[in-house]
Amino acid sequence: MTSRTDVAAMIDHTLLKPEATPADVDALVAEAKELGVLAICVSPSMLPVTDPGELVVATVVGFPSGQVKPEIKAAEAKQAVADGAAEVDMVINIGQAVAGDFDGLEADIRGVVEASGDAVVKVIIESAALTDEQIVEACRRSEAAGAGFVKTSTGFHPAGGATAHAVSLMRETVGDRLGVKASGGIRTAEAAEEMIAAGASRLGLSGSKAILESL
Repeated sequence: MTSRTDVAAMIDHTLLKPEATPADVDALVAEAKELGVLAICVSPSMLPVTDPGELVVATVVGFPSGQVKPEIKAAEAKQAVADGAAEVDMVINIGQAVAGDFDGLEADIRGVVEASGDAVVKVIIESAALTDEQIVEACRRSEAAGAGFVKTSTGFHPAGGATAHAVSLMRETVGDRLGVKASGGIRTAEAAEEMIAAGASRLGLSGSKAILESL
């Protein structure tokens, strides 16, 4: 079993519900500090975050569909970093991956990476909507474009969230060169440990407290 402290140090404590309010973000920050997690992840409209302390601040770009013009994603990333985001979780154009337009996909990611400056870019590939071959190529192109992480899911796609199989495939593809973030539908300590065992180095969780309390 992974220790509570080790798991906390991998968590992006996440609040991306469309109905979230600034008061909800304040509560998220307070809880994140109390739990000792690594980071918080909020919608870009919630930036800048008031008094994050030592917490890493992450946000999302092109979320959740990914079907946004590349120049808009890049501009959104640039604004997010100006507003205090140290990490940017961008959604790929999933249709490009399905259609096999990986050159376009790579260019889309590179635009966000370049616009994000020193911020870490995590590329959400929406693994449940892709074949194994598409997952592998999306990870390869994310690395080629300069991303720091590949990430399974938005948590909003009807196809589902993270699976141990997808995490394992992603880790196998990027080796130790990139981080792998498992996100979407991880609601128990057992599920979190399964993702870590499969190769996840970061966890996107909205129910962090319950998971940590059961470790």
